[in-house]
Amino acid sequence: MDFKLTSEYAPTGDQPEAIAELAAGVESGAARQTLLGVTGSGKTFTMANVIQKVQRPTLILSHNKTLAAQLYSEFKNFFPENSVQYFVSYYDYYQPEAYIPTSDKYIEKDLMINDQIDKMRLATTAALLSGRRDVIVVSSVSCIYGMGNPQDFEQSVIKVAVGQKISRNAFMRRLVDSLYSRSGAELGRGQFRVKGDTVDILLSFEDIQLRVMFWGDEIEKIQTVDPQTGVVLTELEGFNIYPANIFVTSKERMNTAIDQITLDLGKQCEFFRSEGKTLEADRLYERVTYDVEMLKELGHCNGVENYSRYFDGREPGARPFCLLDYFPDDFLTIIDESHVTLPQIRGMNGGDLSRKMNLVEYGFRLPAAIDNRPLKFDEFERLTPQAIYVSATPGDYELQQCEGVFTEQVIRPTGLLDPEIEVRPTLNQIDDLFEEIRMRIDADERVLVTTLTKRMAEELNAHFGKWGVSSAYIHSDVDTLDRIQILEDLRNGVYDVLVGVNLLREGLDLPQVSLVAILDADKEGFLRNHRSLTQTAGRAARNIHGKVIMYADKVTDSMQQTIDETARRRAKQMQYNLDHGITPKPIVKSAAASDLLERQKEAAEDYCPKTARHSAATQKKKAPQSHAQKAAPRPYFEEEHVATVAADPVVAYMSASDLQARINRVNADMVAAAKRTDFIEAAQLRDELVALQDRLDALKKVPTDGK
Repeated sequence: MDFKLTSEYAPTGDQPEAIAELAAGVESGAARQTLLGVTGSGKTFTMANVIQKVQRPTLILSHNKTLAAQLYSEFKNFFPENSVQYFVSYYDYYQPEAYIPTSDKYIEKDLMINDQIDKMRLATTAALLSGRRDVIVVSSVSCIYGMGNPQDFEQSVIKVAVGQKISRNAFMRRLVDSLYSRSGAELGRGQFRVKGDTVDILLSFEDIQLRVMFWGDEIEKIQTVDPQTGVVLTELEGFNIYPANIFVTSKERMNTAIDQITLDLGKQCEFFRSEGKTLEADRLYERVTYDVEMLKELGHCNGVENYSRYFDGREPGARPFCLLDYFPDDFLTIIDESHVTLPQIRGMNGGDLSRKMNLVEYGFRLPAAIDNRPLKFDEFERLTPQAIYVSATPGDYELQQCEGVFTEQVIRPTGLLDPEIEVRPTLNQIDDLFEEIRMRIDADERVLVTTLTKRMAEELNAHFGKWGVSSAYIHSDVDTLDRIQILEDLRNGVYDVLVGVNLLREGLDLPQVSLVAILDADKEGFLRNHRSLTQTAGRAARNIHGKVIMYADKVTDSMQQTIDETARRRAKQMQYNLDHGITPKPIVKSAAASDLLERQKEAAEDYCPKTARHSAATQKKKAPQSHAQKAAPRPYFEEEHVATVAADPVVAYMSASDLQARINRVNADMVAAAKRTDFIEAAQLRDELVALQDRLDALKKVPTDGK
């Protein structure tokens, strides 16, 4: 099936030129291209149009889960008839295994897996191996981490068809080999149940219950069934059942791996003893011997990923398999916010290696554990034959890869201009800033203030409170969910001013902000280099009255670069508006779009109390009652209970039908937990169910405007 872009808008400004240029580059085989697109210029829409033109399976890479979820939602809307998938780390919480020699402290691995994201990861691999060409995968850097061998995964796919000759018992054995487990009562994801000649399977990658009915040693019927009601939904002629886990291997490979693990254990223990490290030798022998016994009996063990090299049949030092291996050879990679994402990819391997070296050196793991790692940067480059870097401030590396040639997109469809930049002296800067804030408050507009340190952000926030200004601060010590809530409060007018350090940059969509004040703008460094200043200034580019004030006693090279580049863009934007008779319009977000984020924050309100970071004036300024506040009293949500709902940002972007499907699944899991008398889990699922239902109720009340 071809990609089919659905949108009521057509490319405008310099979008048509950018789309044509990038698409032509892909089709001509250009390895690397760069799209320099300013904030609010519709870079996502441009990417969608390029995908439709080139008709290639596409990986869209983002540097964090929340932005990935936002992109996933947008591309789902752009391509409703195509396969758009979401692939991020499935850990709500992850503490990696580590050893600290200086304190002789061993830290065991601890984790909490998000079942919904796990399902979406499996759906991604299933889509890529299905043979479809219309697949878009929105991913975080999780895509460069080790996964199972794609050949083993594909060989473990069970293809069933009406009339197929296979016995019921042989079919069940194949399900077990594909890591499905048998259940005698309620079905959970990745489980199957047998009643006579009927086998029911709750698929691992979709909210579908598959029913396979036998007549002797032949498949008589294949049906899909509603997991909640048992009502038959469709009759099928055939179906592909994908494995229940990404890490799947054959029995032959398992036996070969166990033999090689045992052999390498003997060699490493002998090496330790030759070095006089008897403690390390004994420790390693005890641990690996136990793991081998678990593999023989159960087929898995704690920390099984450390033996992935053996299961994959890789040579020592060879790169692991990853999501990129599941794509066809001609896929396209789009790297969003490349100036942040590329350095993140480059740094992943080094951090993992330093931790693993300690585990190997002190006898906690075999040397093969080092080969369970993220890709090195050069390996990532080789696996992505064609890439488009997307950023408002491309890094030196991106420009070098493109030999200094890039595609520019600086015209906004709304006609909005880049903000004016003014440099003012630091003498009496706070008094001057206060006057500017007062002007914005009178106009019902918002202000961002960036500082160099966390302490200064907190003290400035307290200072604003004494002056009666409603403000809050935001920096790395503020919890992620609290940050999201603060940003939404700023949009809604609960706060007039937000003070931050380095978080007021990529991905913040704040049309209400008309002033960005940068304190100590002349202090050269990471927080005040050209790219940081340009990204920070871009937060005021979505407002018709956008302005940036840099408080500094001298104009640094970075400041001058930002000022000159902004002036160049403004001149081009103004000329375009003049030539085409465009009057700049403020950005107006649809109620549905803003409410999606609001519902995510409402789930946090019951367990994330306001803290001292809010100024005193805030207590006098009360936000309008949300749906959750107007509703009847709800059960108390303890933090660990709500984490299941809130830790997955994609939930905030789910449609009503997706939310209803998840509610049905959580309800079934809650009933199953109660039946097996696991009342703690049942209570957690109940709380999750309440939060999801509140979100669904709020979504149904959102007026639609057709956008």
